[in-house]
Amino acid sequence: MLFSKKDLRKLVVPLLIEQLLAILVGMIDTIMISSVGEAAVSGVSLVDTLNILLIGLFSALATGGAVVAGQFLGQKKEKEACKAAEQLVLVVLSFSLGLMLIMIVFRTWILKGVFGNIETDVERNARVYFMITTLSIPALAVYNACAALFRAMGNAKVTMWISLGMNGMNFIGNGILIYGCSLGTAGAACATSLSRLGAAIVIMVLIFQEERIIHLDKKIRLSFQKDLVKKILLIGIPNGLENSMFQLGKIIVLSLISSFGTYAIASNAVAGTITTFNVLPGTAIGLAMVSVISVCVGADDFEQAKYYTKKLLFLIYAFIWCLSILIFILAPWIVTLYHLTKDTAEITVKLMRYHALCAAAIWPLSFSLPNTFRAANDVKFTMGISVFSMWIFRIAASYALGQRFGLGVFGVWIAMTIDWLFRT
Repeated sequence: MLFSKKDLRKLVVPLLIEQLLAILVGMIDTIMISSVGEAAVSGVSLVDTLNILLIGLFSALATGGAVVAGQFLGQKKEKEACKAAEQLVLVVLSFSLGLMLIMIVFRTWILKGVFGNIETDVERNARVYFMITTLSIPALAVYNACAALFRAMGNAKVTMWISLGMNGMNFIGNGILIYGCSLGTAGAACATSLSRLGAAIVIMVLIFQEERIIHLDKKIRLSFQKDLVKKILLIGIPNGLENSMFQLGKIIVLSLISSFGTYAIASNAVAGTITTFNVLPGTAIGLAMVSVISVCVGADDFEQAKYYTKKLLFLIYAFIWCLSILIFILAPWIVTLYHLTKDTAEITVKLMRYHALCAAAIWPLSFSLPNTFRAANDVKFTMGISVFSMWIFRIAASYALGQRFGLGVFGVWIAMTIDWLFRT
C-alpha cells in the first residue's frame, strides 16, 4: 500500500486541527467585532465573501501545483517536483500582485457593483475592511501555494503549526486593536493582514530548506517554464473557474440577502460561520484526498486510488454526522454568544439546524468526492456540473424562493441545498 494508516493519520489529523483553528478564529473574530455592532458584523461578512472568492482562486492554483508535484513524487521524480513547486510560487505571486492592484484601483466600483445599495453604516465598515485586507492578498496567495506543497509531501504538521501561530497572532491583534485601541473594523482588518504576512514569511523560509523532498532553490529562477506552467494551469484554471463560479454565486446571492436588511445579513453571517464547523472534516480530509490520490495516479495505481477514496469518504461522513447532531442540539446556546436581536437569533438557529440535517445527508458527495477527479486531472467534468448547478439551482432558486415566495434568507439556504443535491 502506498499509504499506511499511520501515513494517513499524519496527513489528516494536522489538517483537521488546522481547519478547526481557522474556523475557530473566524468565529472569535465575528464575536469580537460583534461588540462594535451588527453593522460591523454585516460589513465584515460582506467583504469576507469576496475574500473567500480570492482564497478559492489561490487554492485552485495551489491545487494545480500540488497535483503536478504529487504526481511527480509518485513517479519518483523529485527534481521535477521541485521545479513544479518553483513555477507554482511564481505563478501565484504574479497573479496575486496584479489582482491586488486592480482591487485597490477599482475598490469603490467593486463594492457598489457587487453589493448594490446597502445601509450607510454597513458600507462604511465594508470599505475600511476591504481596503486593508486587500493589501495582504499576495501574502495569502504565497501561503496557500506553499501549504499545498507541504501537503503534497504528506507533511501537514508544518502548516498546522504555522496556522496555530497565525491564528494566535490574529486573536491577540484583534484583542489589542479592537478593544485596546478601539479601532473597530480597521483593527480586525489590520490583525488579519499582519497574521497573513507573518504566516507567508515563515512558510517561505521553510520551503527553501533543501532537506525537504519538495523545496525551492535559493537561486530561484524568475522565469516561467511553459511546460510546467501549462500542467499547473490545466488543473488550476478549471478548478479556479469552478471555485470562482461557486463563490461568485454566493456573492450574487449575498447581494440578494443584503436587500432583506441588516438582520438577514447578520443571521446569514453568524449561521455561515458556525455551519462551517459542520463541514470542517470534509474540507480538511478533502485536502488530504487530493494529496493521496495524486500520488496514486502518479504511480499508475488506480485500484489504490479507488480504495483510498472510499476510505476517506467514509471517514468524512462519520465526522459530519457527529458534528451535525451537536450543532442541531447546541444551536440556541451558540447563538447567544453573538449579541443578536431576538428575531435575528431565531432565524440564525433555524438556518443552523436546517444546514446540519442536509450536510449529514449529501455534503460529502457534493464537495469531497470531486477531489478525486481533480487529483486524476479530470477537472472539466466537475467544473461543468458546478457551473451549471450554481446558475440554475443556487442563484435562480434563491431569487425564486427568497424573493418571489417571500421566504427571505431561509429560502436562499433551501436553494443552496438544492444545489448540493444536484451536484450529488
